[in-house]
Amino acid sequence: MQAHTSRATRREPDTQDADEAGPKPDRATAELVEALKALASDKRLAVLGWLRDPVKHFPPQRDGDLVRDGVCAVFLADKLGVSQPTLHRHMQQLISAGLVVAKRTRQWTFYRRDERRIAAVAARIGQVV
Repeated sequence: MQAHTSRATRREPDTQDADEAGPKPDRATAELVEALKALASDKRLAVLGWLRDPVKHFPPQRDGDLVRDGVCAVFLADKLGVSQPTLHRHMQQLISAGLVVAKRTRQWTFYRRDERRIAAVAARIGQVV
């Protein structure tokens, strides 16, 4: 016995759907979109602002230099008022966008800005907007 399939419920492939999605973005555009998504959070913007001048915003660290190594995740989570797992999710988005670099020292993770990448994103925004 064959199952009955109505034409109304069965959909034929529509090539117009693919055209409506537009062209696939080039790599530079895709990277810019990822960076903009990472910047679309008040918490991540605050972290980037603090990391711009870590000596001003954080106390001295025992296991790493604030400028050279970055700021310890514990300090960032405390200042941001979030748990360390929540901070980790925010930082992963910034790392994925290339805006922040992470460094492990013993059991600690330190974060610092990637100034070269941030400048490139700012320049790309200027080209597009």
